[in-house]
Amino acid sequence: MKLNPYFTKSLSRQVVSLMTGCIILFIVGTGVLFYFLQSLNAEYIHQRQSIVDKQLLMDEIFDQYNTVFLDIKGYIAFNNDALKDKALNEETSITENIEAFKEIANTKEDKNISNELGTFTEYYFSGVLPSLFDSEKKGGKLEVEKMDSTEITAQITSLRSTIKSYSGTLTERLDKNVKDLTKKQSYIQGAFVGFVLIFLFIFLFIVRSIIRNIGRPLSDFSIAANEIAAGREAVISVKENRKDELGVLSIAFKKMFTSVQEKEQELMAHNEELLAQQDELQAQQNELQVTLGIITDNEQKLTRRNELINGISSTLDKKEVLKSIVFNMSRLISADRGMIALVHEDVSSSFGISENGIRQFRNNIHSGLNHRLLEEKKPFTIKREQDVAEKGYHENKNYSYDLYLPVLSTFKEVDAIMVFSRYGTPFTDQEVEECETLAKQISTSLDKIKLYEQTEENRKLNQDILNTIQEGIQLIDQERKVIQVNQPFCDIFKIGSFPEQIIDMSWETWSAEMAAQMEGERFLHAMDEAINNPEGVNYEERSFTFKKEETNQVIKVYLETLHYRDECYGTILVYRDITKEYEVDQMKSEFVSTVSHELRTPLASVLGFTELMLNKPLKPERQTKYLQTIYNEAKRLTALINDFLDVQKMESGKQIYEKKYVEIIPLIQKVIEHLEINTAQHDIRLNIETKDLMILGDRLKIEQVFSNLLSNAIKYSPDGGGISVRVYSRNDMLFIDIQDEGLGIPKESLPHLFQKFYRVDNSDRRRIGGTGLGLAIVDEIIKSHGGNVSVVSNYGHGSTFTISLPRVTLKELGQNNDGQPRKLNHEIMVIEDDINLAELLKYELMDSGFHVSYFNSGRKAFQKLKTSPPDAIVLDILLEEGEMDGWTILRELKGSADLNEIPVFVSTALDEREKGISLGAKDYLVKPYKPSQLSKVIMHTLLSNGKQGRILIPQVFHKEKKD
Repeated sequence: MKLNPYFTKSLSRQVVSLMTGCIILFIVGTGVLFYFLQSLNAEYIHQRQSIVDKQLLMDEIFDQYNTVFLDIKGYIAFNNDALKDKALNEETSITENIEAFKEIANTKEDKNISNELGTFTEYYFSGVLPSLFDSEKKGGKLEVEKMDSTEITAQITSLRSTIKSYSGTLTERLDKNVKDLTKKQSYIQGAFVGFVLIFLFIFLFIVRSIIRNIGRPLSDFSIAANEIAAGREAVISVKENRKDELGVLSIAFKKMFTSVQEKEQELMAHNEELLAQQDELQAQQNELQVTLGIITDNEQKLTRRNELINGISSTLDKKEVLKSIVFNMSRLISADRGMIALVHEDVSSSFGISENGIRQFRNNIHSGLNHRLLEEKKPFTIKREQDVAEKGYHENKNYSYDLYLPVLSTFKEVDAIMVFSRYGTPFTDQEVEECETLAKQISTSLDKIKLYEQTEENRKLNQDILNTIQEGIQLIDQERKVIQVNQPFCDIFKIGSFPEQIIDMSWETWSAEMAAQMEGERFLHAMDEAINNPEGVNYEERSFTFKKEETNQVIKVYLETLHYRDECYGTILVYRDITKEYEVDQMKSEFVSTVSHELRTPLASVLGFTELMLNKPLKPERQTKYLQTIYNEAKRLTALINDFLDVQKMESGKQIYEKKYVEIIPLIQKVIEHLEINTAQHDIRLNIETKDLMILGDRLKIEQVFSNLLSNAIKYSPDGGGISVRVYSRNDMLFIDIQDEGLGIPKESLPHLFQKFYRVDNSDRRRIGGTGLGLAIVDEIIKSHGGNVSVVSNYGHGSTFTISLPRVTLKELGQNNDGQPRKLNHEIMVIEDDINLAELLKYELMDSGFHVSYFNSGRKAFQKLKTSPPDAIVLDILLEEGEMDGWTILRELKGSADLNEIPVFVSTALDEREKGISLGAKDYLVKPYKPSQLSKVIMHTLLSNGKQGRILIPQVFHKEKKD
């Protein structure tokens, strides 16, 4: 059904005219209201900005006047001409601000305040200040102060009040503007709401009229059209005599209905004719479908063939290639399962085959049908009955067809075997020939992969060889582009994490990154000259040395030209880290000069004073003084030589430590008392924060440690100050902090502080003697005792050295004569029938910190063992007759589940070491031997076993440990 164009256009005009009028009305009304609102906001912003500008200028003038008043008062009080000049210079700035204020003054009050400020400025700077300065010259300070307090103060106070009052007025103006703006905005908002309500009322009235006059008749036409479409009679309620477009539409609609009925008859006749033609077309379509199926199959095979070729050509990953081969071949020949396996490598891929099947095929790759394929090197097919797993739910007899294909190498050897299975359909000769052709392409791909893998293995081997070299190696071509580097090069210069990231990097990039780490232009110039040097120049001309600025590493670079087939291929650059050699050379030079100074100074004193005593008559007190000086210098030389010998012993591993249980506090107190005699500028304080103060160590060596550290604290605090020694414990370690208020240590020197012969390089320390061995000796001694030494320093404000040593926790064993608990570490039982030897061993063990119990009867000793097992046993073999001998006790101990862990040390005159060790003795000592040897063996064994005894925990320590 088509509407009359005139009718459609007329209705559209009516609707468009009404809607356009509504929209224009809404836009005009909204625009007017928006204009008023924008004008109101613009006026408010302008007024507010004007007031803010006035307020800022007034605040600045007020601050400037305050500055002038304060500077004048300062000048009067301190007679400071600089404050006077500063105050006079403010006149220009104040005058400029007043002029700026006059330009924006738009009210009577603004103009009055600007005139008043201008008058006061002229009066103050032209009248008051000159009079004040003249009064100072004539009447002095008193006259000026009198004048300042009487004449000027009132005027200044009045000016400040006027400015503050005016500032308050400006604030009130701002508040009033905000209130006026809010009030006017509320009026405009009310007007807008009223306008919207009126507009909505008019719009609803227009829509209602359109629905009543146009929408309802159109709805009737729609219902009639649906009835006609359904083949039923339609009733049109719109009258034909209607003078508008709807009347015209009613007449046209009835004509259309009559025409549709006539056309329907014609269509039915045409439909019967089309049915006959359709049958004919269906037969032709069936023929085309068969042809299309053949074309589709060929296209699909071609596509799969292309996918196979692309799969074996697009990657050099062997596993991916095999996976692509077996998958695409199975699709190409419609195989239900398939497999390809390399003959000489344990690599394979499969499609539709279980892990067990793969493993079975690999295990029999050289036997059965595979052996036939390896011998004939030609494809073949076999027909076989399906096994149970292949049948699935089928119960009848079914067959499977297997195709065996060889993949031949360039040398006509079978590199790989392909096997494909298809259920129910045999392989045709054409399919076998096609597969044989594809196998040749697969062979080419496998040869290419084999060549690539061999090349890649050679490349990796070369790279691994380069990476094992300690020096950084870099190969660049004629254009100075990076061809190859090794891992040490990356580690030295931090350019990329791996060598692969630097390959193909240009000269501009890698040289700039290296120059940024080193000496900039000097490095680039040296590198450029070395690369450009012709062949045949000497080694020195093609090498140079530089230092990395951030790490202070010293790197030596030398270059060699690389030739390939009689042509210059590129340049090899070798970067060798010679930091240690450089530091050793420096330390050797410094050591020679330091030792020369340290040896010659005391020797000069000894020789000089000796010569005086030999050649001049001296008073007794003078002789005594000279002898004391000679003695002190000799001791100084002795200490220096001892330090050298200690270092030599420690380096050779010949240093011997006589370790015993030692109380740490008496050692520290002894060192402090000795050093306090030689210094009056330093206050040494000892703070003890723990009760567990026992360590296992060499008394003399530990004393040497504290002596070295405290001597350094005094020596490197030349201006005196406090030295604090703090002793505390954490977990199983004892800590001693030695803090001074001296010169401190530079941050860059801290990592080298414990190296031999190292001394901090600055003038403050060069005038202080020393060889640089003291801290190295301290570090070696502490590490040999299982501890550690560290340092924290604030340069210029002192240093703190911290020593940590394993502490020994003791167990309470009865009470001594004073009724106090005794704290000893390990319980040792001595079973010995010789009383004198037993006493000797007892005193030796007690002196080493052990608690000792003695038995001369083997039977009594064994009974005691059952009730109170010791930590170790010293056992004699030959005991009193009628008693248990040592062998019996040893067998009983090792046969007991509760006592077999106790270490037994045999002390006997019988030389039967093998028997003793076989029965379970920890060590076997043949008399006579040094008693100290027994103590050392027992100490070493108990420490190795981690025997620390039962811990006696005081209440305070227990609380700290919980915290």
